[in-house]
Amino acid sequence: MAEYVCLFHKDTVIVKSPRKSPVFLRTIVLLFGIVCGIYICTVCLRQINTVSKIKTQNLQVIESPSPDSNILAQLEARIPTLHYPKPQTFSRGECIQNPVRFFAILSMQRSGSGWFETLLNSHINISSNGEIFCAMDRRKNISTIMQTLDRVYKLDWFNSASKNECSAAVGFKWMLNQGLIEYHKEIVEYFNYRGVSVVFLFRRNLLRRMVSLLANSHDRYAKLLNGTHKSHVHSQEEAAALSSYKPIINSTSLISDLREVEMDAVKALEYFNSTRHMVVYYEDLITNNTKLNDVQEFIGLPRKELTSRQVKIHKGLLSDFVKNWDDVIKTLNGTQYERFLQADY
Repeated sequence: MAEYVCLFHKDTVIVKSPRKSPVFLRTIVLLFGIVCGIYICTVCLRQINTVSKIKTQNLQVIESPSPDSNILAQLEARIPTLHYPKPQTFSRGECIQNPVRFFAILSMQRSGSGWFETLLNSHINISSNGEIFCAMDRRKNISTIMQTLDRVYKLDWFNSASKNECSAAVGFKWMLNQGLIEYHKEIVEYFNYRGVSVVFLFRRNLLRRMVSLLANSHDRYAKLLNGTHKSHVHSQEEAAALSSYKPIINSTSLISDLREVEMDAVKALEYFNSTRHMVVYYEDLITNNTKLNDVQEFIGLPRKELTSRQVKIHKGLLSDFVKNWDDVIKTLNGTQYERFLQADY
């Protein structure tokens, strides 16, 4: 009986727990893991190859433009460069992700640039900072010019027109005789590198500009408005007071003076031809409301109704504002500048 029990226990051990079974199961699990690993690696390699092909194709598109690339280039040329300035003097706060476009108004004194700038600044997203290079210390050499430009386009330039944090377009006006022509090569390179859009603002009637220039120069010393000099006015009474002065135009040098101003404009257009630019005439802004829409589109901002409180000083026939008008007529009749004698608005 004892022997039977003993045999019974032996049989039970042999049948219940065979020692080769766990090894066999582990082997199966291991093989299954290896197969799965090989499959996963194969899938990953295929995905990596696919991504690599996509990247390669993208690079090829960039490096080897398609036949339609000229059309794309033309479209891109119409879109101003976007910037995300990081001012040193303040934080843009919630507007840090808002892109900013850069522009510069290139003009000549008494060409309507002050009025034009007030129009732009009535746009909630535009900051045009005035005639910043009227100060000699800012344009004494190219280094000071570049430092000033950097301050403006980094939004570190402050005045009453600055919209600081949420400006979507920032710029200023720059007269041709304020170092612009002298350092044109460096400035053009800077504008192109920084993506600055240039707006040329000229007057067609250079004779009217001359009258405005002479009258403004006289008022610097005469100070007709209660002992103060004003280049721009905001009432009809102030305009009438300033326009009461009638300058005498030097008829002897008149044609050469007009030609010199004309050539300055031509020279500026030639020097800055490689920049992204548009040409606007003062007379067109007065007579054609859609021109302001064109400017806003060029800068890259949504169109808004632009307004200005400024009042035109010399409004009416030009003959009413020149003391020696008969001499001017005799000088310009039969010349290419005869058209300036006619009313243009």
